[in-house]
Amino acid sequence: MLLAQLARAEASSPLAKLVEPWNSLYSDSKAVATAVLFLHLVPLLIAGGAALTADRATIRASRLSLEDRTRQLGELARTHAIVLVGLTLSFISGVLLFLSDVDEFLGSPWFWVKLGFVGVLLANGFVMTRTERALANGGDQGVLWGRLRTISVFSLILWIATTLVGVALTNYA
Repeated sequence: MLLAQLARAEASSPLAKLVEPWNSLYSDSKAVATAVLFLHLVPLLIAGGAALTADRATIRASRLSLEDRTRQLGELARTHAIVLVGLTLSFISGVLLFLSDVDEFLGSPWFWVKLGFVGVLLANGFVMTRTERALANGGDQGVLWGRLRTISVFSLILWIATTLVGVALTNYA
């Protein structure tokens, strides 16, 4: 056992060596590990839940009256703040999780796929806000609401896929 730990220490990346004190604290304290994982999952639960609810409402509103769609645009704007705060908190705690075992995560394809999904999710959110802005500025309602509906469907899929990959990451890392 000690030999395996020494061999692993020899193969560690410079970043892993730099954050070894954090790795030790995280590994040796169930309270710290629990707190960091909690601070990673709860903001995702809240942000993802808000996003899924807003996406579903947007899909439904795309077939409703102009008044209903206008109201939904206001709801979407308020939802973005919740989602961004949740993603920011999850990003910070995600960095702490990453630093708890740098070499393991760097070598995991699941880690890179999850980061890719998060990046696509952020890009999708950017396109969504630009589409909302175009709608608010009087753009072509039919085309833009069709686009917003597609973006919302894609958002639903991305949130679920990101969650799946995150679970796979914990089991295959």
